[in-house]
Parts: sequence; structure tokens; C-alpha cells
Amino acid sequence: MSIDVRPSPQALETLDWDKGDGLLPAVVQDIDTLQVLMLGYVSAESLAATLAIGHMTFFSRSKQRLWTKGEQSGNVLVVQSISVDCDADTLLVLARPAGPTCHTGAESCFDGAPKDFLGGLDQLVAVREALRPSGSYTTSLFEGGIRRIAQKVGEEGVETALAGVAQDDEALLGEASDLLYHLLVLLRARGLSLEDARDVLEKRHR
Repeated sequence: MSIDVRPSPQALETLDWDKGDGLLPAVVQDIDTLQVLMLGYVSAESLAATLAIGHMTFFSRSKQRLWTKGEQSGNVLVVQSISVDCDADTLLVLARPAGPTCHTGAESCFDGAPKDFLGGLDQLVAVREALRPSGSYTTSLFEGGIRRIAQKVGEEGVETALAGVAQDDEALLGEASDLLYHLLVLLRARGLSLEDARDVLEKRHR
């Protein structure tokens, strides 16, 4: 089940706090890349704080107090959803990190944790769209307007199809990669995302 990211005493009551002496492990994943970011422990009080403020708040076993991730660095974890496992004694948190999660400056506390590169690229495109850094090819696409972006998608689509018929695998993969990238830009220019397209595919699959 999932817990709505709002204060919910009813949801808290379903959790088995006794197994861990009042603490539950919480695995945090990046909602965009699905990379596992960290493992922490929550108390009923810290979970209630998480639901109230929307930023992941743990119970620090070393400091014996509530600890909101990023309270000093600013690298908070903005909670998107919280799921409970089948035994109601472990949480899976999907969050959007506002910077590196690990104190070492790494994205994840788990070295080499796998992630969905395409999801990360989609978020990078979103950042480029919002900030428009100079010298960025993605910025130039957005500033060229949606017609220009759509034209590029069309061009890359044709080149991908031709590569599929008349060129080798390396060429096909190169053109397909260009097509995927420009498609992400087109979706973002329309206020959409890779996740929106995934949702459509998932509904069709069902």
C-alpha cells in the first residue's frame, strides 16, 4: 500500500513498530532514475514530520533525535510517495533529491547503485528547459521553439528508419539515441515528461 504524503494517523497505525523497537528501516529511491539513494530509520514521530513537511525525516540513532536529510547541506529529499512492505515493517520511499544524497558528494550512498539513465536524462532536460544555460545545445532547441524541436524529431525519426533498413547496428543505435533525446526535449517543450509517456504505455500493457 502507499501512504499519501500528508499527515495521516490512520496510515501510521498500520505499521508494525514493535519489531524494531519503535524504528522502521526506510529505503529511499530516486523517483526519476529509480536509483537506491540511502537507507535510514524512521520513528513514528519522524514519519509524521516527513508527511507534514514533505522532506524525508529520519530518526538518528547516533544523535538520538529527528534528522531531516539536507537540514544543513540543503540536499533534501522531496518525498513523492511512501509504500509499506507486506509485513508492514519496512518503508520504500520514492523521492526527488535536491542534490547529492551521500555525505561524500555522491548521488547515492551505495557505490555503483544501478539507475535508469533515460530517467536521469529526462530530468537533465527539465533543468535545461528551466535554467536555459548558455552554450547548451538543449537550450538552443528550446529557444528555437516547438516547431523546430518537432522538425528535429521528424528528421531523427527518418534517419533512424533509414539506418534500420540500410546501415549497421552501430549506426542504428546512434540514430535511435538521437531520436530518443530529441523526443524527450519535445515532450518537455509541451510540458510533458518521460514518465507521462511511460504511464500511457503501462496503461496499454494492462
